[in-house]
Amino acid sequence: MAIPYFIEEWKEIKKEIFMSKETLVVGSKVKDFIKESDLRSDGDLIDSLSDRVAEMLKTAMQRCKENGRSTVRPCDL
Repeated sequence: MAIPYFIEEWKEIKKEIFMSKETLVVGSKVKDFIKESDLRSDGDLIDSLSDRVAEMLKTAMQRCKENGRSTVRPCDL
């Protein structure tokens, strides 16, 4: 029995929501990196950076699929 398309779409939407809420960077490492240059980081920096990384990875994953591969490579970035 085929799964209705809207169930598959909902699974993808849920996956995207979950992935977008997950922090993909190590906050303490980012803050330490910035602190080494005698600068401070804003409280929202980690979330914004994580969102940017997530967008980069989503684009890379799409490019990987379009090229018929199952391994995301640096060239996909």
